[in-house]
Amino acid sequence: MPVDASEFRRILGHWTSGVAVVATVDRAGTPHGLTASAIASVSLDPPLALVCVERSSDTHDLIRDRGFFTISVLAQDDERVARQFASDESDKFRGVAWHAATSGAPIVDSALAWLDCTVHAQYDGGDHTIFVGLVTAGNAREAEPLAYYRGGYHRLGT
Repeated sequence: MPVDASEFRRILGHWTSGVAVVATVDRAGTPHGLTASAIASVSLDPPLALVCVERSSDTHDLIRDRGFFTISVLAQDDERVARQFASDESDKFRGVAWHAATSGAPIVDSALAWLDCTVHAQYDGGDHTIFVGLVTAGNAREAEPLAYYRGGYHRLGT
């Protein structure tokens, strides 16, 4: 018998992860996104990254239908951005500076790093879909990351 959901969340809350905004645009070009901590590199050749997106998210269906997304890895000063994209607010990009990647998906301007991806594969992941993206562009800058641990945002110690 599997462990129940609340216990599973408690246990995995002890895993420290980075924080990212995963985003795409609708057919009218309006940006949509969500906060995610379930991202990972998959392959160097070809360059693949994955993100796990909850099926109930409006961004989920847009990624599936549009076939592209960006991952903006957040810097330690981006906690407000992380909270805004984790909220139920309808316009999550309100007050957030961004620019379009080559795909058209938004990149958060203050991001520590970003990837522009086309959907390479997708897999059932229970209440999430695992989207594997072929990385078509990306960049990074020097800064400290925002971390997520036991249900809260943290800065790394120096």
